[in-house]
Amino acid sequence: MKPRMNAFAVAPDALSHMVDFSKKVEALGLEPSLRELVKIRSSQLNGCAFCIHMHTRDARAHGETEERIYLLDGWRESPLYTERERAALGWTEALTLISQTHAPDEDYAALKPHFTDEEIVKLTLMIGVINVANRLVLGFRAIHPVTPRSEAA
Repeated sequence: MKPRMNAFAVAPDALSHMVDFSKKVEALGLEPSLRELVKIRSSQLNGCAFCIHMHTRDARAHGETEERIYLLDGWRESPLYTERERAALGWTEALTLISQTHAPDEDYAALKPHFTDEEIVKLTLMIGVINVANRLVLGFRAIHPVTPRSEAA
């Protein structure tokens, strides 16, 4: 894969608005572990290696376990995730794949026992932000940093 352009270098003012919005959404109060799981899962669904790389590192920095990161793609079959996380991951999948799912009532209803209405709005904004980031990164073919094999061991 060859990068198409560095959007940050080409349009720094435009991208700074996205970065600022993203930071504001981060500060809305959802727990860091949930935010990172949502960002990783959406990035997995979108096939965004750059964002998977970034957010798995961020998740580890917030204390997330390797096991939960590795099993995230199979969260429905794993007992490692709380009911709150399951509801958020279901909503993440529904909104990330919205052209296929049309945000089913069941996924929305699953949120209600675990999130306030305000938290549902915050979660939805978080999902929207990561989807925009995935589209920017994938559209312009940004490549994640590569750790040399000797350092990865």
